[in-house]
Amino acid sequence: MMHGSGSDLERQAARLMARAGLSAPQRLEPLRGGRNNRVFAVHAPEGVFFLKAYFRHPGDPRDRLHAEFSFLEYAWARGLRTIPRPLARDDASGLGLYTFLEGRLLAPGEVTAAHVEAAARFYVGLNPADGPASGLPDGSEACFSLAAHLECVAQRVGRLADAATGPDFRPDAAAFVLDNLAPVWETWRDGTRDAAARLGLSMNAALPPALRRVSPSDFGFHNALLGRDGDLFFVDFEYAGMDDPAKTVCDFFCQPDVPASPAALPDFLRRVCGNSPDDADLPARVELLLPVYRLKWCCIMLNEFLPVSAARREFAEGGARARRDRQLALAKQTLLQLR
Repeated sequence: MMHGSGSDLERQAARLMARAGLSAPQRLEPLRGGRNNRVFAVHAPEGVFFLKAYFRHPGDPRDRLHAEFSFLEYAWARGLRTIPRPLARDDASGLGLYTFLEGRLLAPGEVTAAHVEAAARFYVGLNPADGPASGLPDGSEACFSLAAHLECVAQRVGRLADAATGPDFRPDAAAFVLDNLAPVWETWRDGTRDAAARLGLSMNAALPPALRRVSPSDFGFHNALLGRDGDLFFVDFEYAGMDDPAKTVCDFFCQPDVPASPAALPDFLRRVCGNSPDDADLPARVELLLPVYRLKWCCIMLNEFLPVSAARREFAEGGARARRDRQLALAKQTLLQLR
């Protein structure tokens, strides 16, 4: 969905800057890198700021602006500074104004143990020892039972399978979804249920509110910037909120773009478990769910072939064909590791 012409956007940006107590923009510079949204550098006398125009679509009801802005307000109030500072928002136009972070994306293979430790510190800082946050909404696709985790992935597989039978789905992608992805999912779904029963874990018991934690969601080094002085900054929190810490760990080690080494999992999990000392089943949930979340990420890679997700990518950056080719190849490679 468009946010209006350039002049409209400039007027909206000027209103946001005034709301934040800043001067009117001198110019807006479109930036590359927003996967779901349009992003701009706002040049003003006080410096450079970051403007985000959030994607909106009737088929995607998530309020990305509210989720991200609320999370950043919470994190900033907790004293965390390796994030953008939220400055002003305009819900009617779907715009958020933030401080601008100088840094570059990490490359695959560049992630170090120090980077993983920085991510663990950030997570622990979000979840103080005096108890879980109040006021934050549940994260996008929050799961508070083993059954909910499986259902979340089942819905993703089902959406792809339904779309793959339609005339507009690319034939090679449809064959992969129907002949490979869906059967592997059925195997892992049933295996997870069997393993939970052997461990004495209930599929339907809800994680108590006291054991739920603030999750950055979509948390990983694909959403991090390396500053000139070596500090690591974390960005993109439009799915953030309360969630099962097992989901945070699994997503962190399953995202494929800038992966963390599997060898770092034990130390990272130790830090997360130390933040949840009363959650005795947390390590078992992580072990059970890691393959499930690897398959979930296969589905995420194939979102490019779904109409709403394709529209979101086109809104942000364009270039659909080559991106779909890359994502399909990566999904095939990831699924091979599960078979």
